[in-house]
Amino acid sequence: MDTDHVDRLRREGRIVIVGASLAGLTAAETLRAEDFEGSLTLIGDEQYEPYDRPPLSKAVLLGKASANHTELPRTRDIDAKWRLGVPASGLDMTAKRVRLADGDEVEYDRLLIATGVRARPWPKQAEAELDGVFVLRTRDDAAALYRHLEARPRRVLVIGAGFAGSEVASACRERGLEVTVAERAGAPLVGAVGGVVGAVSAGMHRDNGVDLRTGVTVTALEGDAAGRVRAAHLSDESVVETDLVVVSLGSLRNTEWLTGSGLGAGPRGIACDAGCRAFDISGIVTDDIFVAGDVARSPNALFGYQFLSLEHWGNAVAQARTAAHNMISPSSERRPHLYVPAFWSAQFGVNIKSVGVPSMGDQLMITQGSLAERRFVAVYGYQGRIIAAVSFDNARWLEFYAREIERGAPFPVEYPTVDRRPEGAQPMPSDFPDPSLPTHGPTVTLTGYSPADRRMVFTPARH
Repeated sequence: MDTDHVDRLRREGRIVIVGASLAGLTAAETLRAEDFEGSLTLIGDEQYEPYDRPPLSKAVLLGKASANHTELPRTRDIDAKWRLGVPASGLDMTAKRVRLADGDEVEYDRLLIATGVRARPWPKQAEAELDGVFVLRTRDDAAALYRHLEARPRRVLVIGAGFAGSEVASACRERGLEVTVAERAGAPLVGAVGGVVGAVSAGMHRDNGVDLRTGVTVTALEGDAAGRVRAAHLSDESVVETDLVVVSLGSLRNTEWLTGSGLGAGPRGIACDAGCRAFDISGIVTDDIFVAGDVARSPNALFGYQFLSLEHWGNAVAQARTAAHNMISPSSERRPHLYVPAFWSAQFGVNIKSVGVPSMGDQLMITQGSLAERRFVAVYGYQGRIIAAVSFDNARWLEFYAREIERGAPFPVEYPTVDRRPEGAQPMPSDFPDPSLPTHGPTVTLTGYSPADRRMVFTPARH
């Protein structure tokens, strides 16, 4: 892309961002901060301007914050045209137009796709429509769930013990509500942190009064004559009497609107290069379509060039900034998105944080603290190097371990660390489940590269 073309784009170009949430807003602010003077349009399927999602499963459910007051703070005026409450329904790559559900079309010179994910619904539609059955992803979801929690249900059933499901269970117990959690795997959080650390989470659930059922699935939800949920049937033939069900089965990436567009989009997200440029269906990188946030899957040199899909707040911000910069920069000034994944959660009074990609780790060591005390750092290793670290109430050292990941520090960890215990002297299997069996907890999805890892075959839909 020549300099004159870039200068013209900066002065009078048309940039469209599909996805009016954290990544979309961050990209818009970055574009203006880098002196983009052209027109800017943000398209969002919800009627609200960008809001913060992490409080929805924590402060909002506890009544400490209102779902209506979770707007993201603005760092600058973005001077944008907002098209809210109207989802994108199609993309014409040749004509450079985004089609909207209301029949309108929006032309672009550069397009950023940041459509994110949505909650995976209960698979049986009639049961999903029972009164008292919820998912939790949006501001409206949180407000509706909060109202029902205020009505003091007899028992809440949470289906899926990933991070979101565990946070819901924690909030319910903090409110004094009876809670049952049903999880397919052997412990909560297993898909994200493995069985060793997941066992610590299981102890937290049970010690805080959660009726935790592991190794089971919910086979059916039962309603009463008024259409309100009253029970759930489990695969071990037990029945849970409940009048409020929260379905927390992970997420689906919002790519269906791109079907037939020719873009490399599928169930795992939209493939892009390290500079956030989207691939077309033939694997050829585009130069005018970029991707950022939860819906993107991009290679990361820090993790063996695995294509990673990250549902992390920090990644959405970092990738959106990189994408926005590259959209209005000549090739020589573009930069890669080399983010060390980071994630946090608060549940049952414990602060959980993670850096790197734990699910790549086949071994771990407790380098600080103790599993029994639920205050520790677990360092994960893969092929002789540190690949991730997870802390429970011990986050002060995670920045150090992030640097260790970046420099490819060796594993096992043999150097002394603060509060190193004898139990942490030897590596142990991290005990991740068979990747062919879905769990409810992963926040990082590995989507290819090594035949020995979690491999997927991309099958385009009706291209």
